Amino acid sequence: MSEKKEIKFTVSLDENHIPEKIEWTASEGGGVENEEIKAMMISVWEPKTRIAKRVDLWTKDMMVDEMKYYHFQTLMTLADTLERSTGENAIAKKMRDFGMEIGKEMKILTK
Repeated sequence: MSEKKEIKFTVSLDENHIPEKIEWTASEGGGVENEEIKAMMISVWEPKTRIAKRVDLWTKDMMVDEMKYYHFQTLMTLADTLERSTGENAIAKKMRDFGMEIGKEMKILTK
């Protein structure tokens, strides 16, 4: 029998169903237990329909500047993942260059 691992997200909502608190638990990679986070993007690939599905959540106390950094860092790590998974080095570089431009436009990068 193959081994199974679990990643769990717990989202606490306020009376208006807006996320107040997000926690995650995972046993792999050193393990995380009930670690509080402010935002998450989960993207999954559904091969039958060839559609990327996703869930984007953030807590109501996440500040706009934090969201800008989060998106910038996510874009940069998407380039890393593309490069590792496909070997598309040139495209990954273009994504990083674009990310740097966006970071400057959002005024989160000073150089």
